Amino acid sequence: MRVVVTGANSAVGQAILRCGPKQGATHTFVAAVRSERAAEQIRPQLRNGSGVVRISYDDPGSLDAALQGASAVIHLAGILIEGVGSTYEQANVASTRNVAEAAKRSGVQKFVLVSATGADEASSNRYYRSKGQAEALVRASGLPYTVLRAPLLLGPGTAGAAALKRNVSRGKAKLIGGGHNLQQPLYVDDLARAAISVTEASVANNLTLDVVGPVSLPERELVERAARLLGREVRIGSISKTLLSLALAIRQRIGKPGFSRDVLEVITADTRLDPQPAASRIGIQLTGIDEMIQASFGEG
Repeated sequence: MRVVVTGANSAVGQAILRCGPKQGATHTFVAAVRSERAAEQIRPQLRNGSGVVRISYDDPGSLDAALQGASAVIHLAGILIEGVGSTYEQANVASTRNVAEAAKRSGVQKFVLVSATGADEASSNRYYRSKGQAEALVRASGLPYTVLRAPLLLGPGTAGAAALKRNVSRGKAKLIGGGHNLQQPLYVDDLARAAISVTEASVANNLTLDVVGPVSLPERELVERAARLLGREVRIGSISKTLLSLALAIRQRIGKPGFSRDVLEVITADTRLDPQPAASRIGIQLTGIDEMIQASFGEG
């Protein structure tokens, strides 16, 4: 089976390339990336006849060429923090629309979209709304699909792992609101295995699933747990969410891109979902919280 992975240089994309050869000898992967730098980054990870192609989400020809002969596409492209010339509409919505249209033209048999827990096209939060709009595009495309909604990810190369390392290494962690928001981290390799599994036409077809980790716990407990596993001590301080939101409102009003109130809402949202329905439907075993923490620090 030929599977195209867009945004293959992301942490999830690299996990798919890492886990793919172990999971299905019949799969070959086409890593679709936008820059030569990204292509060079992932070429050493390609195995079993897999390859890399350059694409532009605004160029239908490049998408058609990448998807030629593909049985499935795993669409990973998207952003949480907007930058200059990179908006939610462009990165989360338009890229999905263009890849779905190319998939239809190319006769792709399964579209897998990796989305986010909380995605909702009616949300007042611009990030959640854009993710919900991307999901709606996939459902309306006429393609067989699976949408995988993911929470905070831990493991090699993830932003969650980088934040955890910063908080533990300093001996004192200042968390927004004291870190009382509930996180339900998922191991990035578990998400990769889920995405590979659902490329099969018969697995979780035309379903939207919340693929979350096995444990929901306050962010401060996650940091403290990581410190204990590493034999360190960490003191938890607090950053006022109200004051930070006010500062971000001012920043947004003067037109500065970057960290915003939408992002603040996302990273402090509570996640407490039953992990078993998705895991059972897909047929994956979830990695334990301690193991994913250790893997995030390169010790697992």
